[in-house]
Amino acid sequence: MAHILHTHPDNPQPRHIRAAADAMRDGKLIVYPTDSGYAFGWRMDNTKAPKTVAQLRQLKDPHFYSVMVNDLSQINDFALMDNVAFRLIKQRTPGPYTFILPATRRIPKKLQHQKRRSIGIRLPDNAVVRELVNALGEPFMSSSLELPDMDMLDADAQTLNEHIGHALEYIIDTGFVPPEPSTVVDLVDGTPVIVRQGKGVVDFV
Repeated sequence: MAHILHTHPDNPQPRHIRAAADAMRDGKLIVYPTDSGYAFGWRMDNTKAPKTVAQLRQLKDPHFYSVMVNDLSQINDFALMDNVAFRLIKQRTPGPYTFILPATRRIPKKLQHQKRRSIGIRLPDNAVVRELVNALGEPFMSSSLELPDMDMLDADAQTLNEHIGHALEYIIDTGFVPPEPSTVVDLVDGTPVIVRQGKGVVDFV
């Protein structure tokens, strides 16, 4: 079973953040809150975690995950931004958006869209994410917490632990976070294309 860390959403306890970051550094998988619901998180060089997440979510088709960052400067290490992308991302972050951008060589090929060589980038408005990136010392990989045959609106930390705790090290619990997916914006070709309308407001296309 996973350890549940009951954490303040706006001022997360440093010891909880350190514990979760240390676990990720050691190759473990965690669940943590974002501004659009809970998510799985793992270190970028962890090759086992994406397979575990795919099994837990029962994903049959290839699935592409996102990089969680906590400032614009970190995006340049993992994705390429033209002027259009930079202005839009600066205007809309931090917030509930996933931006699809051309990936740099720092992104392992297995984590990229194989045909387009792209990657999703998230800069959420969430204190836990900011502190996790700081404690880990680098951005990390993420996937929305969506499980088959489970209504995420009713899934508290204990329920999650009973179902998937065997695959996790920690669940960072900040209370109820509405599971509303982020809005996904494709910027690979230089023009914003809405792939999925989610929590983020769309008034720029």
